[in-house]
Amino acid sequence: SSFDVAVVGAGIVGLAVARELIQRHPSLALAVLEKEQELAHHQSGHNSGVIHSGIYYTPGSLKAKLCVQGAALCYKYCDQKGIPYKQCGKLIVAVEQDEIPRLKALYERGLQNNVPGLKLIGAKEIQEKEPFCRGLMALDSPYTGIVDYKQVAQSYARDFQEAGGTILTDFEVTSVEMAKESPAESEDG
Repeated sequence: SSFDVAVVGAGIVGLAVARELIQRHPSLALAVLEKEQELAHHQSGHNSGVIHSGIYYTPGSLKAKLCVQGAALCYKYCDQKGIPYKQCGKLIVAVEQDEIPRLKALYERGLQNNVPGLKLIGAKEIQEKEPFCRGLMALDSPYTGIVDYKQVAQSYARDFQEAGGTILTDFEVTSVEMAKESPAESEDG
């Protein structure tokens, strides 16, 4: 077989890239090449599954912007595809007095990053939210969630294949060579 573009690796990043490419350039012949027999076999299928809210990144940075937007897009995609997730939130807890200024700084950073729903809570509210947790103050981040990213990756693969893409598993890439540029044969060039 011959393809215009081949993405090496069928983890969540490779599948997301392939899915986006085929949506933008449907006339190209696209393939994803995966050395394993199954998709998302390595890191994508074994990570913590956290949907990060975006509180930790430097305000104004691309990471901060993309994290906040990415979380919103992840929830939307999961809703559209019926992929289960839990928007469980998280508490970042200060247990010592000297941790409170850092917690407040993290709160301010999250506000600057437009993270939805952030609030500082006291000891009583901490215990109401999490009975086995003790602290002086906490940053409540309700937008944080969890999802099985292997399911998300498999859904990306279905989208890609339904749009005409090819996934080849048990196909290890052992070398890459530069090819001479071929004349543009498709409308995408």
